[in-house]
Amino acid sequence: MSSINRQQSNREHLDEWQKVLMRLWPEVRRRHLYPELPLPRFDESNSPAAMEIRSKQIILNLDYARRMTSLLAPETVVAGLLDHGISHYTCCPWDLSNHLRLYARAKDILDDSDLARKATDLFMDVVADTHAVKERESCLPELYRLGPRTPVEEAICSLYEKLWGMDLAGKGSQDVVRRLVTIPYLDRRRWLSSLTRFIRGIRPLLEEAQQSQPQEHTRMGAHGFQQYRPEEIDRALREFAREADSPEQFADVLEDLQNTLQSSEDNGGDGMGHGVGAPKDANRLYYMKLAENYALPLRKIPLRDSGHLHPHSHRPWEVCQPFRDLDPWSSFGKYLPGITQIWERREGLIYGKKEKTPDCLVIIDSSGSMVDPRTHLSHAVLGGGCASDAYLRHDASVAVYNFSDAPAGGREFLPFTRSRQLIYKVLCRYFGGGTALNLDEVTGVARESEADIFLITDMQITNLDQTVARFSRMKNRVTAVHVGKKSGALRFIKASVKNPNISVFGVNDANDIPQIVLGSVRSYLSQ
Repeated sequence: MSSINRQQSNREHLDEWQKVLMRLWPEVRRRHLYPELPLPRFDESNSPAAMEIRSKQIILNLDYARRMTSLLAPETVVAGLLDHGISHYTCCPWDLSNHLRLYARAKDILDDSDLARKATDLFMDVVADTHAVKERESCLPELYRLGPRTPVEEAICSLYEKLWGMDLAGKGSQDVVRRLVTIPYLDRRRWLSSLTRFIRGIRPLLEEAQQSQPQEHTRMGAHGFQQYRPEEIDRALREFAREADSPEQFADVLEDLQNTLQSSEDNGGDGMGHGVGAPKDANRLYYMKLAENYALPLRKIPLRDSGHLHPHSHRPWEVCQPFRDLDPWSSFGKYLPGITQIWERREGLIYGKKEKTPDCLVIIDSSGSMVDPRTHLSHAVLGGGCASDAYLRHDASVAVYNFSDAPAGGREFLPFTRSRQLIYKVLCRYFGGGTALNLDEVTGVARESEADIFLITDMQITNLDQTVARFSRMKNRVTAVHVGKKSGALRFIKASVKNPNISVFGVNDANDIPQIVLGSVRSYLSQ
């Protein structure tokens, strides 16, 4: 057969399969309660997977479908594959937030990204397939009953026999099945603990498969992160930052996410363009996403009297009142008590020399007594980030002064900017040395800009007394947050108690962060 005839034959076959898909798609969507998914399509690639998802579109492997028609009707094959794909969207993982939680737990247990991905994929397959069969009357059992199986698939088929109460001719290890069958797969609230139990049961088979056939795929294929849209990735990272055990765990999962998306792009998929950032930016991105979970309202500069009177409203004129405030335009040209209108004047309100929302100078302590933000959650970085976001949301600018032993050069200053990337880059810098402020430098910036000052430190500053005295003489609004119970905090509080422009707040319990920081700061920033 010539290449032209072969191509024409392939197109005709594809058209026939497309007709089957168009005929079945409305019915499958109805059974799954009409999920918002685009029309699936067939792909003639040589991928070993029967189905994959890219940007929410289910892609069916035409070669796999053709092979299975020797054993099953085309409608059964297509309907089963669609059930599997839709169940991943409507049940498990549901969204990227759940996917990241499951993957992070698997990575913690297995300490291997490839094994963690395979274990997560298998667990999500079991949940999705069980949901489709038990809740939606699916054709999936027919697909699993027939065709060749890997050792891992044999174990999963034997598990399905017990879960679904059907004969799938499974020949998997009954010891493995007994450990897996009691897991409550459909209870979403217990997925993390269920995944832990699932990995303990399936781990020997996964490790054996990795040693014998590292590139082995299950027939349904992998369910990577490339199926999610940019806005979903942004939302999921924000939620995962709140739940991650440490910045290191967030950075680890972010790197795997970035590598998966990059691999998808290299293989011709949608790939990057998701804006997840490079692994080297993980620490900065962690605090940016974590701070997005909290929105601090900002108290603006209060109004004061301007000293000038201006017409405010009308009231009836009386004979004893002066003529200069009469308003002839609203009095019909008549000068009669009760009819003629007179202006009532009031004193105006202004903001003075400052804008409605002042800029903010964030002063953050990154000395050796402070937590390293790269390894543990830094309350100082989170607090500084939340304060910065509050001012940025009100169209103000933020400057950052990150200091350790500033007089000896241990400091970094970022001039006023509205770039969150630059602000968090400087906030996350860690010097780890001594603790001393360059007061002339700091107060000079604050006075020149008339900006609010947000200081967050453990108050173990060597020139603390001079710092307190200098801030007490300034007219700028100062918010000082001290981390932990330190003697310097008490000195700062006593020295600033008589100054209405200075507010001091403490963070005493690390388990209450960031709630206590935000609640304390809110009492100053909010109305």
